[in-house]
Amino acid sequence: MAEVPAPTPITEWPDYSITPTGGDVFTQDLNAPYDKGDLCWMLVSTAIGFLYAGMHRRKAALTMIFQSLFCACAVGIQFWVYGYSLYQSHTTGPFLGDLSLAGLHNVLAYPSLANTDIPDILYAAFGFTFVTCTAMILAGAMLERGRLWPSMLFLLCWTTFVYYVLAYFEWNPNGWLYKLGVYDFAGSGPVHIASGFSALAWAIMLGHRKDPHNESLHHKVPHFKPHNPFLAGLGTVLIWFGWYAFNGASTANLSIRSIYVVVNTNLAACGGGISWVLLEYLFSKKFSIIGFCSGIISGLVGITPAAGFVPVYVASLIGALTSMCSFFTVKYKHHIGADDGLDIFAIHGVGGFVGDIMTGFFAAKFVPALDGILNTYEGGWWNHNWKQMGYQLAAACTCALWSFVISIILLFVINKIPGLHIRASEEDELRGLDCKYLHEADPDGEMMVLSGFGAATPGMSRSPVVSGPASSHEVPVVPEKRD
Repeated sequence: MAEVPAPTPITEWPDYSITPTGGDVFTQDLNAPYDKGDLCWMLVSTAIGFLYAGMHRRKAALTMIFQSLFCACAVGIQFWVYGYSLYQSHTTGPFLGDLSLAGLHNVLAYPSLANTDIPDILYAAFGFTFVTCTAMILAGAMLERGRLWPSMLFLLCWTTFVYYVLAYFEWNPNGWLYKLGVYDFAGSGPVHIASGFSALAWAIMLGHRKDPHNESLHHKVPHFKPHNPFLAGLGTVLIWFGWYAFNGASTANLSIRSIYVVVNTNLAACGGGISWVLLEYLFSKKFSIIGFCSGIISGLVGITPAAGFVPVYVASLIGALTSMCSFFTVKYKHHIGADDGLDIFAIHGVGGFVGDIMTGFFAAKFVPALDGILNTYEGGWWNHNWKQMGYQLAAACTCALWSFVISIILLFVINKIPGLHIRASEEDELRGLDCKYLHEADPDGEMMVLSGFGAATPGMSRSPVVSGPASSHEVPVVPEKRD
């Protein structure tokens, strides 16, 4: 048998229209042009379900975890089938990408549109995490009263007609916002503004939660204590850590700029958390774990479009200003009248909008140049580039208006389809969505049955009788308070 020669390192990429995969894997080493450090950095990249589940009342918390898992699976399949192609195809139309990369066909070693330092297949892996987390953020808007099947359909339609359209506008070189010169480093528009304004639309279409026993802490809009602030805190810590990868890897290579982005991200989170806590104490004379978490995430949202464009010494200020705007939106949200109990609109919608504006104000042209490639940016007002603010406002308003209007239309149409009305029945809502949809929920809501161990879930007291590891009898655990 003749010896097969080793693949020859490729030195020049072929024309994309002829060889979209980048070359022949049997005869050419397609890894040669890429830096292995860039590849590793991009692969270090979810905890949103924990955060939102902790902010729910107990009777619907597991449904939020389930919905997050659904987003990870169903939206991932959708991304593979046609999602990636809609916004990252190399051959595109004026408004949206085509299906030339459907099923990740021909997505392999050819340099990505994001950065020629990484291949298409790696950027696809990175993009999958973005759309998944965006859908998870939006899923929280069904808060305790949305039906599960219609919400799943809406999320899949939403990613198709909202997320991928806006992602094409901003991230594909043929997108009109990209060509305009908008600065959106890691997805403020397609991710945060879009999910925030769509959450507001969903909350409006669903209406207020039922409160027959007048348990709401606010007399104008339903507001209930979260069942597990610890779980919300855990989710926030995991999100904070994950944000380093989301922002840091958005450089699409490993450079000084990548590290600079991570530092900006951390400082903005710190500024946002401290700002929210101080404001909350000023108004209520008490601290709040949920408030602290909201402030941290507001800071992270605010720095998302700016992290790769602004000097490190203004990052905490951007986080603080974004957090303040989100805080006052939450404080006076009853004037809007929508039951957005997880404050998705305030934190992500308003926070993302403010972040876009702050980017136009503080962007400095030396920061993008830190990656050794991008030395043509003109900066923002920091460098007397006054027109940049107009570009930022155009992008923010486009994302807000498109996501809100399309979401209203999608929800209206889905609600009219027989069997797909978007709101749960009053009985299911008051009893809890967990009991409606999940085996793990106790249908009677009066006791949890444990076999072998006496560990209790948060908000429940442990029975004084605890069976040993070898015991097979059941141990009842009685809730202290029913939601």
